Amino acid sequence: MSALTGRVALVTGGARGIGAAIVRAFVAHGAQVVVVDDGSTIDGSTADRSVVEEFAKPFGTAVAPLARSVAEPGVADAAVALALERYGGLDIVVNCAAILRDGFVFKAATEDYEHVLRVNLIGAFGIVRAASPVLRDNAKRERGSAPYTWGRIVNIVSTAGLYGNYGQAAYAGAKAGLVALARVAALDLARSGVTANALAPFAATRVTESIVPQSDAQAAYKAGALRVPAEPVARFVAYLCSDRAQHVTGQVFGVRGAETFLFSQPRPVARELLPSDASLDDVADAVDRSFAPSFTPLETDLDAFATEPVVS
Repeated sequence: MSALTGRVALVTGGARGIGAAIVRAFVAHGAQVVVVDDGSTIDGSTADRSVVEEFAKPFGTAVAPLARSVAEPGVADAAVALALERYGGLDIVVNCAAILRDGFVFKAATEDYEHVLRVNLIGAFGIVRAASPVLRDNAKRERGSAPYTWGRIVNIVSTAGLYGNYGQAAYAGAKAGLVALARVAALDLARSGVTANALAPFAATRVTESIVPQSDAQAAYKAGALRVPAEPVARFVAYLCSDRAQHVTGQVFGVRGAETFLFSQPRPVARELLPSDASLDDVADAVDRSFAPSFTPLETDLDAFATEPVVS
């Protein structure tokens, strides 16, 4: 018996890159997988629905392809229905589908921002919304175990959503939203024993290839990231979906080759009490005295992770 035998997973954006690595890991550990992927270009402008069909063929009956975009109306419900019809259940959701439409905030088009959010964030919410009733019902029926320990949600996020990056208001905003979605899902589904976590991957993908470095540090980041395989990310996702991770929920992780990170989450780090009659100078003095020493540096995720990755 493998770690995920009997479980059914739904992976969006699962036909290429990190998503494909996750699907391979799930199948290797005994799961059956529905893959939702329309084979779109990195900016989501053109789709190739044959991509997911070709990806699924070598897996035989273990992988069921759905060649549609998560941004399309009704796709989330259709994906969940396919899992139930083909495999008789659904236990794991991985939101990996993402596109990029970068632009500085003073140049970016609103329609590009909205399209990125529809795919990267609203599409992910749709999948969680459609899958959650099934996961809750699984808990009531004690599917697979008593109590039910198979329910998992993993949102593939990005350090761009934690640090920010030049020209990535849409992408970073969507990925930050996925962190919040994982936190809320962890809270909403805790009574059902369903866990939800976020994971920021570092690996050679189409997103990495698209990086246009703005500094030597960012160039070093890109060069290093292009040498990092996706398999360690997939392995950690498989762990999060195993019984050993039943106690892990509401967390934000990162995986870069042999390195695994646990990220802190925003919490107050300093406090000041200001009276109602405080002047602006009083406020300024309080900020300089108590807050300024703990300010978060204005650095991008590419700057922060420009160190040489450890890949073995």
